[in-house]
Parts: sequence; structure tokens; C-alpha cells
Amino acid sequence: MLVVMLVISILLLITIPNVTKHNQSIQKKGCEGLINMVQAQITAYQMDHDGKTPSRAELESEGYMKKNLKCPNGKAIKISNGKALAD
Repeated sequence: MLVVMLVISILLLITIPNVTKHNQSIQKKGCEGLINMVQAQITAYQMDHDGKTPSRAELESEGYMKKNLKCPNGKAIKISNGKALAD
């Protein structure tokens, strides 16, 4: 019984740090994907409005993106010079 408990505790000690490391990686990749999606919406807006660079408010009000859209890690998405960036 003690051997089983020892093996289980060792496995937990090995896996828990890996889970937190992968969680951070997933959040980073999720933010990158969201930025790419917003950049595509900026391009779509420019195509629909003769090349005009939109503000975040314009994208939200016309339905190109949801209001208060944030990355999985909590960073806000901002638009600067026609490019989507994480704050």
C-alpha cells in the first residue's frame, strides 16, 4: 500500500509542473490566434470601406468583433496603425 502511495505521489510531482507549463503555452497560442482573427477582421473592414483603417469601436459597432474581447491570458486587444496587438 505504501509503495502505491509513493508511486502516485511521485507521478503527481512530475505531472503538476508540466500541466502549468502547458497551460501558459496554450494561453499564449490562444492570444496569438485571437490577434490573427482580429487582424483578418481589420482587413475585411478595410475591404468593405475602401481601405479605411478601423478603430476598435468601429469594429465592435459594425459586428466585426465582439465587445470587450480579450486574450485567454487576460490581455486586451488593441488596434494601432491598422495592426492588432495584445496590450
